[in-house]
Amino acid sequence: MDKTLLNRRELLITVARNAGVAAAGGLVWSGFLSNRQASSTVLRPPGAKEEKEFLAQCTKCGLCVDACPFRALVLARPGDGRPIGTPYFSMRENPCRMCQDIPCAKACPTRALDMNLLGDGDGKEGRVPNINKARIGMAVIDRETCIASWGIQCDACYRTCPLIDKAITVEYARNDRTGKHAILAPVVHSEHCTGCGLCEHACVTKKASVFVLPRGLALGESSDRYVRGWKREDEKRLEEAPEETRTVTPRSEKDALDYLNREGF
Repeated sequence: MDKTLLNRRELLITVARNAGVAAAGGLVWSGFLSNRQASSTVLRPPGAKEEKEFLAQCTKCGLCVDACPFRALVLARPGDGRPIGTPYFSMRENPCRMCQDIPCAKACPTRALDMNLLGDGDGKEGRVPNINKARIGMAVIDRETCIASWGIQCDACYRTCPLIDKAITVEYARNDRTGKHAILAPVVHSEHCTGCGLCEHACVTKKASVFVLPRGLALGESSDRYVRGWKREDEKRLEEAPEETRTVTPRSEKDALDYLNREGF
């Protein structure tokens, strides 16, 4: 065979091979970039900082995952839809067990998991660890599929909650369908819920009717104009609010009896 034709064939094969490698690399890189962006529903370990700050400080060392005695934490892999190499929970499969010594956060060398966010005290170094301060996420209940909300007796999420009667309570209501039974429906309270996921793991429905979301997705935010007057912290919030956010409703000068005695009332 002509040597020139042989060299040309080798050249074409080399070009095609390099193009394939480049294309594959492009696909991997695009997947990596998309994974870095698709993290709005990821559930981080206890003590994790805000997602943007967490990603900036996490070195993907995996020490928190190794420290978890229940193997509940896993590192994200390509295709997981989460930033690759970062730790997260899948609550339905394996929730956080609320270890009192919080080994995952202690193992973090960069403070992407910050023990100071998980302690009792004045905010300085040396605070006593308190796993109940964790805010992994917030449990949300789908009342359309929750069988307790249907009127069927079930208290799986309530009984498994490590902060029973605080993070999850039971609300009693009359069952209008039967007229003689009570509905014992679970209610989640955001000021106590740690987002541990034990309730999601314990839920008896095919797809969990109680599930954990990041608090930024699960919780709303009321306006500064609305205050619960029976709560001291809300009253304090009103005292510190700018003047333009306050609404003053003038009192009527009429007596209440004027309305009661009005014709046609």
